[in-house]
Amino acid sequence: MGKRFEDQKGEIIMKCISCGAMAFTSTTTDVTDLGKCLIIVRNVPCHKCSECDEIIYTGDVVKQLESISAAAKTDVNEIAVVDYNSKAA
Repeated sequence: MGKRFEDQKGEIIMKCISCGAMAFTSTTTDVTDLGKCLIIVRNVPCHKCSECDEIIYTGDVVKQLESISAAAKTDVNEIAVVDYNSKAA
């Protein structure tokens, strides 16, 4: 996980752990290969490095991705495409 800072407005700013550049709030698509199935989660909130495009997730997002993967693993045979916003509570 990258280093977290707050700017003067109280917004969270992250620094990339790979190159040290600033990472800005964004969304991405996460792909998890569980062997018997592939889980694709779209619109995942993240921080994306402005220099190297490294993706940084918060702990809450990681927990939600794990929950989505666990649920999809029991329901899917090959490929699941899920929108993060429809599964985040």
